[in-house]
Amino acid sequence: MAIKAHLRLFSVRGPRRVANQIPDEILHDLELQEAIKALPANYNFEIHKTVWRVRQTSAKRVALQLPEGLQMFACVIADIIERFTEADTIVMGDVTYGACCVDDFTARALGADFMVHYGHSCLIPIDATTGIKMLYVFVDIHMDNAHFLDTVKFNFLPGQSLALVSTIQFVAALQAVSAALKTEYDILVPQCRPLSPGEILGCTSPRLDRHVDAIIYLGDGRFHLESIMIANPDIPAYRYDPYSKVFTREYYDHEAMRALRLQAIDKARVAQRWGLILGTLGRQGSPKVLEHLESKLHSLGKSFTRVLLSEIFPSKLDLMSEVDAWVQIACPRLSIDWGTAFSKPLLSPYEVNTHLTGCQHELSLIFDKHTHTCSTHRHAQITEKNVVVCCTGVFSFFWLLCSKTCTNKLTFPTK
Repeated sequence: MAIKAHLRLFSVRGPRRVANQIPDEILHDLELQEAIKALPANYNFEIHKTVWRVRQTSAKRVALQLPEGLQMFACVIADIIERFTEADTIVMGDVTYGACCVDDFTARALGADFMVHYGHSCLIPIDATTGIKMLYVFVDIHMDNAHFLDTVKFNFLPGQSLALVSTIQFVAALQAVSAALKTEYDILVPQCRPLSPGEILGCTSPRLDRHVDAIIYLGDGRFHLESIMIANPDIPAYRYDPYSKVFTREYYDHEAMRALRLQAIDKARVAQRWGLILGTLGRQGSPKVLEHLESKLHSLGKSFTRVLLSEIFPSKLDLMSEVDAWVQIACPRLSIDWGTAFSKPLLSPYEVNTHLTGCQHELSLIFDKHTHTCSTHRHAQITEKNVVVCCTGVFSFFWLLCSKTCTNKLTFPTK
């Protein structure tokens, strides 16, 4: 009897190395660890990752962009990068309001080949910033999760439905607390892709379809909170400030806001000369939307003036007194929050759409949800009942829901 032996060969491999894994020589660098101690211990600036990425790309000049609340740490971070890499640094001092303000164009003009943007989500994809390598650092902030958890339990009865939202700095804490609350509450952590679950922006919040007893916002200030309050006017909203540990009930005058915007639209209906403002602060503006508005105004026999502005102030616009009405292609909240500060109507592209198509007062200004189709930065969708426009280069979805009698709807470009 012949017996054949089948030999199986097994190769023994060492541990797999992940391409983006930070090397041990950086993670365990005692001098680097000591330098990091100059930064707040509860703020995660991801210094090890930054040093590794700068070395990995052989960057020669690194641009650092931070919002005003974090600029106090810019010099320390710049010193660390210059000490532990071969690159020099520049700190970009222009104001940075949000994720739409990523200023890769200026960084490239200053000779930077690597840019680090702090404190916001990667709303502008890293593959869209051609000519410069990008790193987004969310700056996760550690807080007293237990106090937040106890506060929620003290103020709400078990079984209630709660929607938890926050800014990117506290999303990790939000996830931890939501997991702990799920045993006693019906917890919803909504998501507007590509944002992280629970994350909202001042211009981007979901409209909650299911029944929710309360919205709880984790963060300081009201700017981001107001976006989800506008989107969900019938749901009570609360704010937990992680710094002061104060829990408050928050209110928003929806009727007053709507009345003011309708008043501005009515006033703009008789405008003959328009001013078209293209926001140049980072990636706020959309040249394609500007071109489309120009074409529409031209077809209606309206004259217009193009103005490029990084920041829009009443005193600046007052210098051009011949303009009857303005439309700003920058931030929708600018018109809604500060529109009354301007002597002439300051509309968003959405409101101009209403004016140009002849819709009267059959509209409601709301902040609606994202869908799977909203995954590109300049998306336009037309349906039977509404006009949905994202035209600022970011995910700003203030929807104008016009009545079915409005048949001449304006379609914005998709690219």
